[in-house]
Amino acid sequence: MRPNTLAEAVARIQSGASQDVVLAQFVDTFDLAQTIEARYITIEQEPALTGDKKLDALVGAMAEYLAKQRKLGRVPHWVGDRARYLDQPWFTVANPTDAMREFLSFSSPAEFASRNIFTEERPLRRARGLHSSES
Repeated sequence: MRPNTLAEAVARIQSGASQDVVLAQFVDTFDLAQTIEARYITIEQEPALTGDKKLDALVGAMAEYLAKQRKLGRVPHWVGDRARYLDQPWFTVANPTDAMREFLSFSSPAEFASRNIFTEERPLRRARGLHSSES
């Protein structure tokens, strides 16, 4: 079962669920919401701080990015909390070469780069299967 909110996703991660799986499920929940208001509700509640600085910054970046990319018209206030930013750069690719670091520094969306998170150009895209009418 997908988490209904980003706060619920973080709670599941704190309970031992796979971060990658739960965050991907949350993005599905967000994308499947039928209205702008329903989407906003999924990111409105502040997720608990976990003590994992990367995760805390990542969920702030995710909420801000989703709000702006999907044109929700507002960003939750909690994303600006200082605890949602990293002091040191984090490249999300394992063992990046210098060239990869440069590429990620250039291509990362502002909502991630401003938090010192360097990732791909479209970090929250999800693969989608063919609809039954397209098969």
